[in-house]
Amino acid sequence: VQLQASGGGLVQAGGSMRISCAASGRTLSSHAMGWFRQAPGKEREFVAAISWSSGFTYYGDPVKGRFTISRDMAKNTAYLQMNSLKPEDTAVYYCAARNGISKTKRDEYDYWGQGTQVTVSS
Repeated sequence: VQLQASGGGLVQAGGSMRISCAASGRTLSSHAMGWFRQAPGKEREFVAAISWSSGFTYYGDPVKGRFTISRDMAKNTAYLQMNSLKPEDTAVYYCAARNGISKTKRDEYDYWGQGTQVTVSS
């Protein structure tokens, strides 16, 4: 599975942004896709995940109620809609995929995209 993240950029605090992750190489019917983020000097942390077949979603505590993960099965693409953005959301956002149910730990994902920078100005 190859993953290509896109859509990052600069946004003001309180604003919104949507980033995408396009998958290729195989269908994701038995997979889960997750978003992680890594700020400078910090560990990579779990943001959200979605089970591809069921659509069940999971979120990390810092983003609950503000971020929404979704997928377009026809386009083999996952999205992360980010609302009410805060400066502390600034990070490189990575999409990842694994064969099986959604997980929240980075070591449990097998495939990674290259990351897209999201910067939230105060």
